[in-house]
Order: sequence, then structure tokens, then C-alpha cells
Amino acid sequence: MRILGIDPGLQRTGFGVIDVDGARLAYVASGTISTAEAPRGNLPARLKLIVDGVAEVKRRYEPQAASVEIVFVNVNPQSTLLLGQARGAALAALVSNDLPVAEYTALQMKKAIVGHGLASKDQVAQMVMRLLNLPGVPSKDAADALGLAIVHAHAARHFEALGSATSRRAHAQFKGGRSY
Repeated sequence: MRILGIDPGLQRTGFGVIDVDGARLAYVASGTISTAEAPRGNLPARLKLIVDGVAEVKRRYEPQAASVEIVFVNVNPQSTLLLGQARGAALAALVSNDLPVAEYTALQMKKAIVGHGLASKDQVAQMVMRLLNLPGVPSKDAADALGLAIVHAHAARHFEALGSATSRRAHAQFKGGRSY
């Protein structure tokens, strides 16, 4: 299975693609989608760059599933709204390209990758480098996206086992990693 991780951002949206074969993870690609070419005041143009960039990554690497970070409220409400719009643009690009999307918080990703939810971006990048046996440290945005893909690779196996062990529907808390 090929998984695309997305770390949404209005200036830079990170992406990471991995292949999963049982417990084995293999790096495919990673990078960032930048909106620097659009004027800062032109939000629709910046969102279009995110939609087009995510769609291009999907076309190029042909993932079967996607994993996106859930955005939390920041200190600055305006920043939170803008980040939410960038996340919405990425989600729209994924679902319009028929990809199933799982959502995880930054805390869930950091806890799964590093072992504690207060890990720094540098710690996440170092662990992603080790887990995927990369020759160098990926950029912070790409590392977070790869971390989200790794989390989904591990969680998807558990969700499948849970689903096959019971005929009842899984509670919403366990569905796709999103917790309420």
C-alpha cells in the first residue's frame, strides 16, 4: 500500500509518500508545496496552488490512502482560520481525487513517532530519518508529513485487525485515527 501524508500550511504544505509492505516501510518521496509565488494578500490564489500541488503529488505517486494533520486552535485566531483554509484545500484535493483520508493530531503523530507528544520538529525529523533509513534529515514540513504517513501505516493495520475481530462498527474514536 502507498500512503500520502500531508502537513497543511498556508505558506508551505509538506507531503510525504511511503510504501508499506506488512511491517516494512519504504520511503518514496517527500517535499513541500510552496505558495510563495502568489501574493500574500491573494488567499484564493494561494489555496489554488495547494489544491493543484496536492493533486499533482497524487497523480505522480498514485497513493492508495492519505493521512492529514488535524489543526488545533492557535493563540492567534486569524492564523488558525488561514491554516484551516489551507487544510481544507488539501482535503478537497485529496477527496476529489478519490483518496480515503485519515486524520491525526500533531500530538498523536509525535507520540507515535518520537514517544511523547511534546517532541520538537527536529526530534520528529530525526526519528523519521531513522525509521525510513534516509541518508539525510528531511525538511520539517516534509518530516511531519512522512510522520503522518507512518502513523497511518501502523494504525491501518490495527484498524483492519479490529474490524475483522468484531462485526460491530468501530466507535468514532477509532475510525481513521480521529478522536473527539
